Order: sequence, then C-alpha cells, then structure tokens
Amino acid sequence: MYKSALRQWTCSTCRLQRRAAQRGLAVAATAVGQVKQDGAATRPVYYYEDAGNAHDDRTLRQIFDSPGFWADFSKTRNIQSRSKPTGLFQNRHLTSPEGFQAFTAATLKECRQIVDKVKAASSVQDYIALCRDLDRLSDYLCRAIDLSDFVRSTHPDRGFQRAALLAHQTMFQYMNELNTTTELNEQLKRALANPAVTEAWSDEEKTVAMILRKDFSNSAIDLCADDRQRFVDLSNDINELGTTFVENMAPARSHIEVASSKLKGLDPRIRKPFTRWGTLALETTGPESTWALRTIDDEATRKELYMAHRTSDADQIDRLGDLLQKRFELANLCGYDTYADMALTDKMAKSPASVITFLDALSEDNKSRTAKELAQLLHLKQAASPQTSVELNAWDRDYYTNKYLAQTRSKSRTPDFLSAYFSLGTVMQGLSRLFHRLYGIRLVAREPSPGETWQPDVRRLDVIDDIEGHIAVIYCDLFERAGKSPNPAHFTIRCSRRISDDELASAASASASDTTASTGSSLADAVAQVTDGMASSRNAQGELFQLPTIALICDFPPPSSSSSTTTSSRHTPTLLNFRDVETLFHEMGHALQSVLGRTTLQNVSGTRCATDFAELPSVLLERFARAPEVLALFARHWQTDAPLPYQMIEDRRAVDARFQGADIEAQLVLAVLDQRYHGRHPLSDTSAEFRRVIAQYGSLVEPRGTSWQGFFGHLFGYGATYYSYLFDRAIAGKIWKDVFQRSERGAVDPDAGRLFRKEVLRWGGSRDGWTCIAAALDDPSLAEGDAAAMAAVGRWGVEG
Repeated sequence: MYKSALRQWTCSTCRLQRRAAQRGLAVAATAVGQVKQDGAATRPVYYYEDAGNAHDDRTLRQIFDSPGFWADFSKTRNIQSRSKPTGLFQNRHLTSPEGFQAFTAATLKECRQIVDKVKAASSVQDYIALCRDLDRLSDYLCRAIDLSDFVRSTHPDRGFQRAALLAHQTMFQYMNELNTTTELNEQLKRALANPAVTEAWSDEEKTVAMILRKDFSNSAIDLCADDRQRFVDLSNDINELGTTFVENMAPARSHIEVASSKLKGLDPRIRKPFTRWGTLALETTGPESTWALRTIDDEATRKELYMAHRTSDADQIDRLGDLLQKRFELANLCGYDTYADMALTDKMAKSPASVITFLDALSEDNKSRTAKELAQLLHLKQAASPQTSVELNAWDRDYYTNKYLAQTRSKSRTPDFLSAYFSLGTVMQGLSRLFHRLYGIRLVAREPSPGETWQPDVRRLDVIDDIEGHIAVIYCDLFERAGKSPNPAHFTIRCSRRISDDELASAASASASDTTASTGSSLADAVAQVTDGMASSRNAQGELFQLPTIALICDFPPPSSSSSTTTSSRHTPTLLNFRDVETLFHEMGHALQSVLGRTTLQNVSGTRCATDFAELPSVLLERFARAPEVLALFARHWQTDAPLPYQMIEDRRAVDARFQGADIEAQLVLAVLDQRYHGRHPLSDTSAEFRRVIAQYGSLVEPRGTSWQGFFGHLFGYGATYYSYLFDRAIAGKIWKDVFQRSERGAVDPDAGRLFRKEVLRWGGSRDGWTCIAAALDDPSLAEGDAAAMAAVGRWGVEG
C-alpha cells in the first residue's frame, strides 16, 4: 500500500486563495528574446508590470549570487521571529533531534485511528470514504518515512541523523505490518466489488484504489501463509543481494603493470606519480583508467586495459546470477511468468514484448547514425596506419573518438569562457522567467524561519501561481560541503493532497479537548495538526491543500570572496558550466512535475506516476536550456552584462552530438540486456548473454573474457525498467518539435505551455501516460499504448 515518494533522479504542488484574488488582476510577465543574424542574443526586454514581481525577480538572482545579500536576507526572519525554532521544513515537531520521537508517535497515532476506521467500515458510505482514508494513511506513512530518510542522509548533524534513522526504522517496520494486514486488503476488495461504491468514486479515486490493490497484491497478501513467508524470505534475499551487488562493483584486477615506454599519449600528471623503475601500475577503474583508454597510443596496452576495465570479479558475477534467479522465483510465486512481466504491469510499456518492440524500432532508427560515426573513426585509424589493413576494435572507440573531438574543439568549449554567462542566480532567474512565461508560476525567495533548514546556505523558494497563489515550497541545497553527496537529486519530501473539511473538523475537536494545546485559533490549530505545521494553502475554490515540499540537491562550488576593494569585484558568483546548466534544468523538470501535478489524492501526485513516464518533464526541460529564445531570457555575462553569443552554444551542441549514435547504442544494449536478464530462467551464463546482446544490437565485437555486467548497478534499482530513460527521451523529442517548436515564438510560447500543463503536467499519475501524450500531440492513435504505439515512439528516435 505504501510507495515512497522519495526518489533520487540521475534522478510538489499546491496553495493560497487570499493572494490568488490579488494576482488574478496582475499582468503576466512579458519577454521578448530574439537572435540576431550573427547569432548573438539581443538584450531581452523582460519586465513585470507589477513592481512586487519585478522585485522578486531581482531578489531571486541576488540570493544565489551575492553572499552579502543572502546573509542580510536570511537574517530578516530571525530578527522578526524571537520565538522558538519552527522545526525542519516547518514541521512543528522537528525543532530538535528529540522531536523525531514525537513526530513518530503523532504519526502512528493518526495511522492507527485510520486503520481502525477502515477495518470498521460496513455501510456504503463507509466504503465510499475508504479510498480516501487509505490514501490519507499512505500519506501519513510517506511524509514520515520520506522526510526521515532525507534527513538521515542529508542533515550534517549526527544527532539529527541518528534520530531520523530511528524514526525511519520504526515507520518502515509499521509500514511492512500494514502491507500484510489482511483486513485492510479485504475491505478494499469489498469496496471495489460494490458498484454502488465505485460509481460514487471519481476517476482519481478509482485509479488510486487500483494502485493500492496492486500494492497489496505485490506484497503477497493473497497467498497462503507458507507462500507469504516464502515471499518475505525472497524479498529479503533480493534486497541483501542487490545491496551487496551495488557495493561490490569492482574489477577482477585492480591494476595492470605497463612499461612506461608504452604510455605515450597519457598525461604526465597521471603517469609520473605511479611510475616506479620504468613501470606504471595503472588502475583499472576510476578517471585515470578512463582517460588512459582515451589517450594511450599503444593499441596493445589499450586492449589489455580495456579487458581489465570490463572484467568483473567472479564472486560479483555469481552474486548477479543469484539476484536474477531469486527475482524470477519471486515473480513465479506471485503468478507471473517472469520478473519483467511483474515489473511492467503498471508501466506504459505494459509487457516485455512491447519494450523490445520499442527498442528494436529505436535501434533501426539509430543504425545509420552509428555507422557514419564508426566510419569516421575507422578513417582516423586507417590514416594512422596507411600501409596496413585495419579494423576498428572495442578498445579503439574511446581513443579515436577523443582524437576526433580534439580536432573539432573550439574556444567556445572552454568551460570558463562559457560559464561566465551562467551564474547560478542568473540561471535560477531564467528558470523562473521561463516558468512564468509558459505556466504562470514564479519562483519567489522567502526568508527561512529559524530551524527550518538543515544548513545555513539552503535557500527556500516559494512557487507562486498567478491564479492559485502559493502552490509549493522548494528547498535548494545547491552548494558543496564536506560529507555531502556529489550526485544531483530531486526529493519529494511531501506530496500534494487535499485536506477535507471532515479532517479539519476532527482535528479541531481533538485540539479543543487537548488541555495542553496552544490558545491560538482553533482552525489554525487544526490545520497545524493535520499538516504537522508544514506549508498549506487554499486554492481558488477555497479547498485546503497541503503543499508539496521539495528538496533539490546539487554540488556546485559556492560564490567566492575576493580581497579586492573594488565594489564590482568583491566576490565571484557560482559560475556553471553548460553541463551544470542542463543538470539544473533537468532537476527543475522533476520539481515542475511535482509542483503542477496537483491532485486531490497523494498517491498520484506529481512524480508518483509510472516509472517510464516520470523522466519526461525533466528530459524535456533540458532542451529548453539549449534554445536561443530561452537563453535570451537570462544568459548574460556576470561582469559585463553582455548577452551570450548563441554560436557558442551551437558549437557546443555540435560537438556533443557528434557521437550521439554511439551513446544511444550503448544505452540500447543495456536496456535489452536488462530485459533478457529479467526474462525466463535459468540463465546459465550472464557473460554469454551479454555478448549475444552486443552482437545483435552493438556495432563492435565485445572480446571474450569480459564481464561488464558486474558493473551494471542499475540492474538492482531499475530491474526491467532501464529502457525508461530512452523511452522518455524519444517522447520528449517529439513533444519538443510538435508542441514547443510549432510556432514562431518557439519554446517561450504561452499557448504551448498551457497545452502541456493541461494535458500532461497537471495530472501527476492520475491519468494514463498514453492518454496524456496522445492529447498533447493530438494523435488519438497513441491512446491505446499498444505495440504499434511503442513502435511509433521508437521510430521517433532520440536526438539532442
């Protein structure tokens, strides 16, 4: 019944009526971004007719780019508020590590009351309310487990980490108990079997009821006691094997011995520290080995390194075999032919056969591009050995690709030169302007309350809708620090959900009878009790929603101070290279889905949709980072205010796309391998299967003796769904061309934004993904999501 909303992506919504009435009269921001014939973006005419909006726009940039401004800005709330800390994320319990115990106790109390109510349901009206009750139960579990999981992995204070870990363990154990509570499952089945109940449910309630029913089923609740125990044992084994597999991705040989005479081409800074008596101990993993494969001239050395680099430890291969076999047994126990069949039942693809249909069509589309790329590399190798007949080998690809790119690099690819146009504050300002142009929402800096954030440099942004008012809260933890994960990520700390009047009345009654409660407004006390004090607001119709709460994590260097006495040089803002810009757009794409996926029930809110649909908004938003009409909104030199010469981006894109076919092919191979591994078993030799897949879908022969599958960590976390990223990239490319590039206003066309919000973003997971795509593209033939639709997506190809 419980599915965590907390997801990291490689790889939140709701709010306010009082302000909505005011903003309904506001004039939307206007932006005119053009590109001159010489390729330089003109100065954008971007203005807000509302002075407050214009102030918010300037402030947004300054809180990220000016340390002094941020210091003054963040102190304002501390000065104004002399009261005790508000707690992490404004959660009223979490003012100290000990607060997690109170938070857990309060959550368990609410959960048990809901469980008792569901078990006691007997009338039609009771069963009509049951779906919302179970969704509310799931919400209480999610908000406790996801928040504590985030704090235990992100908060720098060990006390908070330990307290959050204990809370997570307690709630996780209770969640497992509920997932195997037969009375809840039986009550849901009774509700689903009663036409008087299902006819009274909204489409969203019907969708959530089916999701919850499947969650119960996947917990083996319908099996006999012995089989349920077997399910638990297999699940524990799979979790242990998978975790161990990911933690032990190491080569059989940690290094190879290479004579220094065979290292021509390798950077001396890598070579010298590890050379002893004319021999280099070259590591077979890490950046040094990757760079060595790209630069060492001697082919025999590259081959030896390639083999070692892609040969896993034998124990790791055995571990993978055990993991795949137990997943197969688990699927059989639950009534499925294969684990892939089990994993894909609620995905857009629906079946392994449909996934292969998509991948085959995409492979066919990509073949000519890959062949052209390999011909260029072979030409380079032939030019280096004109007297002999040569062929391109697997260990040659990185080497000759690097040589080819070295010949085509231009000054525009120098990271420092391009990054001067992308200060962090400027990029955040650009995202806000783009969102306002397309969707009528803005990012507005807000001073955090005392104790609200886990680190002093975490920025809080409120998302403001022109009509609905306050609709989300985003916490931006974007600067590096010791002990922090370097991986960018989007976390949904809490999902959107409508809070019913009955909930408020019940909470108000409990608050009135509590002699220890505060003496404030009974309604305010009731809202605080239902939301734990976290952000909430009423929409334009007066309905109360808990606001989705999001955390964005990146690892950018902070602004640097300078000893210069000149005002303009006191600090250098954080400057992003273009890959960082694309990463920030990607993570904001996930946040956008959380913000605009505003649903009544939390089980289908925001990113809580099918895995093979969840990457679409983020992959699509990456494309906006490269569009001249979007860059014209914000990309300016941090010192001179000169606009970005767009030709620099064009040069960068041309180089990045030069060998895109090879990148797509590599992902295709892994996606097919994922399906093969999670198909029928026993699978006697995973290495042989890997070579068979490469022979069918790859362009270069994989030498015998390698076992790269031992490094394929995504097999655990994305079992049978690794195709999803390619799938969403193909859909994103089609939507980009047919929706956001169909008018002369291009990517900043408000009509395109309104269409995408209406047909895709606003639904979260409450509407079938194929229905969303068919409506956005005005192509009813896609709505069924059958094999023909999967093949069509494959033929769209993957670009950019």
